[in-house]
Amino acid sequence: MRFEKGHKAATRQHILEVASKSFRRDGVSAAGIAGIMGEAGLTNGAFYAHFASKEALVREALASALADQQHRLEEDQRTGMNLEGAIRGYLSRAHLGGPARGCPSAALLPEIARQPLRTRQRYEEGLRSYVSALAALLPDAGSATSGRRATAIFALMVGTLQLARAVSNAAEAEQILEGGVEAALRLAHAPSTRQRRKSAARTA
Repeated sequence: MRFEKGHKAATRQHILEVASKSFRRDGVSAAGIAGIMGEAGLTNGAFYAHFASKEALVREALASALADQQHRLEEDQRTGMNLEGAIRGYLSRAHLGGPARGCPSAALLPEIARQPLRTRQRYEEGLRSYVSALAALLPDAGSATSGRRATAIFALMVGTLQLARAVSNAAEAEQILEGGVEAALRLAHAPSTRQRRKSAARTA
């Protein structure tokens, strides 16, 4: 059977999208190739025409999910969203209940830490790029410390979302999310150590 030009690339992208959602929804270990290919409407045998192994699929799926997450953040930024909007959007009820389409870090961090070096390096590249986009929203964007501050804020957001997903009480989960928003905003606007030292020197 002959396929139209671009069919293989489109099929590969389809597998990648299904796998990315499946990994975030069920976990890397629980999501097998057979289940992913079945959900994609394809046979197991078709998998190896596109990916050398499950490890390769995990690596590409993580990179794709992080790139999509960054793209959404940058698009929202272009339409005028500020830092508080980004934080509240991340720590929202919709994100809480939608891991399959949400942040790969919040859904998969413990499993990512156990992946082979190449996969973790690929994740790190995507993470660094996303954090840079988040840093651009900070009050001290462009400063020497904005990258570290953005990393800390993102880590706080990820942990907050993971904790909120772990509790069974919906009201408790909402309180955890709101507490995370408040803490992230305080961290974003807190003076740096250097600023505090300068302020102390001026008042001494």
